[in-house]
Amino acid sequence: MSAWFDAASLRVGAELARRVVELVGEGELPDFDLRAGGVRVRIGVPGGEPSRAEVALAGGISAAARELGMVADPAGLQVMRVAVSSCELPSVVSFWGSAFGYESAGDDRFGDALRRDPAISFYRLDEPRPLRNRIHVDVSRTADAVEAFRAAVGQEPYGPWGVALADPDGNEIDLVPGGELTDESEPAEATADWRVLFGAMTFYPTTSSAQAARLAAAVASLADEAGRPLLVDLRPDGVTIDSGKDQWENDVAGFVRLAARIQSAARELGLWADPARLRFVQFGMDAVDVAAVKDFWKTALGYQEDPRGFDLYDPRRLDPTFIFQQMDAAETDRRSQRNRTHFELLVPADLVNSRLDTAVAAGGKLLPTDRPGTHTVADPEGNELIFVLS
Repeated sequence: MSAWFDAASLRVGAELARRVVELVGEGELPDFDLRAGGVRVRIGVPGGEPSRAEVALAGGISAAARELGMVADPAGLQVMRVAVSSCELPSVVSFWGSAFGYESAGDDRFGDALRRDPAISFYRLDEPRPLRNRIHVDVSRTADAVEAFRAAVGQEPYGPWGVALADPDGNEIDLVPGGELTDESEPAEATADWRVLFGAMTFYPTTSSAQAARLAAAVASLADEAGRPLLVDLRPDGVTIDSGKDQWENDVAGFVRLAARIQSAARELGLWADPARLRFVQFGMDAVDVAAVKDFWKTALGYQEDPRGFDLYDPRRLDPTFIFQQMDAAETDRRSQRNRTHFELLVPADLVNSRLDTAVAAGGKLLPTDRPGTHTVADPEGNELIFVLS
C-alpha cells in the first residue's frame, strides 16, 4: 500500500514520520520518502495483500497526516521499473545485478535493497536482436564498487566518456565512479560521509525507527533553514540524504556547508555513514525526432523538463531521470529493431485508463499484450512503456 501526502516543508514530513514511529512502537517503520513538497509512504510488500495490521496502520498514518494539514494525492503514485530481454539470460542477469549492486528478488528479478532505484526484471527472447539498443542506462556508484565490477567482468570501459560497458547482448551501461564532496569552504573531513554520484548523497545506517526519525527531523530542519529541497528517505535500516541530480552544483560552497552540518548532526546521534550502499540511476534514449519522443515521455510519466533542456525529471524526485540523445535518421535497421529494454510503470488500477488516454494523446500507440493486468504503449519511435496495475 502506498500514499502520497502533500506537505508544506520537509519539517512537516519529518513530523509525520515521528508520529508514525509512535504508532508502530517497536515495530518496523514503513518506507518514508520525504520531499519538500510532500511525503510518500509505503507499507508492506508491493502487490501483496495487506494484513489487518497494515490496514490499521495506514488508517493511523492518514489520520496523523490530516492533523498536520497534509492532503493525500493519489495522482502522485507511480513506480518505475526497467525490463531487459535476452537470449543469453543467465549471463545477462548476472551482469546487471552486479552492475547495479542489487539483491536478487527471485524469478530473474533484482531490486535495490534501499528501495530507491528502479527494480530490474528479465525476460527470455526466442530470437536475438543484434543491433545496438536505443535505450541505455547510466549508473553511478562509489569508485571502489565501479573498479570491482570492471575487474570482475574483465572489460575495458569505452565510449566518449570512457565509462561504457556492455553485457553479453550488447546492452550498454555507463558505469560512472563517484567522487568526494569537497570545497575549500570546509575541511575535507567535515563532509567525509558524502559522495558525489551526479547528486551529492550519504546513507546512515540506524538501529531503530526512533533514531531514523530523529535524524530525519534534524536534516529537515537544517535543509528548510538553508532553503535546500533535499530528498530524505527513511528505511527500517537507515536514512539516505540526497541533493537530487545536479541540485548542489548551483552553490557548491553553500551545499558543502549544509552537508557538513548534517554530518555533524548525524555524529551527535552516534551515526556513521555507509557510502557503499549509495547509487544513482538514470535512463537515456536515442531518437531521431527528439522533441516528439521527449514530449511523449514527459506527458506519459507526468515529468517536467529541466530548465537547462537536458533532462526530464519526476517533479516529486521519486522516479529516475531521463535524458535524450540525437540519433542518425540513416540508421534505419537499428530504428526498426525492437528494443531489448523497456520500461514498466506501476500505477493504481483506478487511474490506469486516464493514464493510458494521456499517453496515447501524447503520440503513443497502444500495442497488443499477452500479460494480464498490463497495457503496452509505444512512443513515436517504438520505445515501449508498459502500464502495470498496482
